[in-house]
Amino acid sequence: MARGVKTRAKTLEPVRIQFKKNDTVKVIAGKDSGKTGRVLSVDRETGRVLVEHVMMIKRHTRPNPQKQIKGGIAEKESPIAVSNLMILCPHCNKAVRIAHSVDAAPGGKTRRKRACRKCGQPLDQK
Repeated sequence: MARGVKTRAKTLEPVRIQFKKNDTVKVIAGKDSGKTGRVLSVDRETGRVLVEHVMMIKRHTRPNPQKQIKGGIAEKESPIAVSNLMILCPHCNKAVRIAHSVDAAPGGKTRRKRACRKCGQPLDQK
């Protein structure tokens, strides 16, 4: 990089993510394609999701006796992009896109619920 040239940090706009914690998702692209796992956390700022046992990375940690940290190589999950995931429908057991159905709640209010595009069953278990 040339001297004196400043680079601007890219500010990402938040992505509208339709996944929720504890959803079961299937990886459709990348090195872990075909794997399924449970959503551990969702980061709406970066558009990435932490999925259980998917995108495993190795971290080399130095031992620190004061903090009771054993050294060695630890494996942990790293976030995966939302575009590489599809939700698994619990009724038809397939990776599907998410549809939204509008239900009338008591008091004249409406609620949007997530539904399966293939079988039409609701994805939220409440």
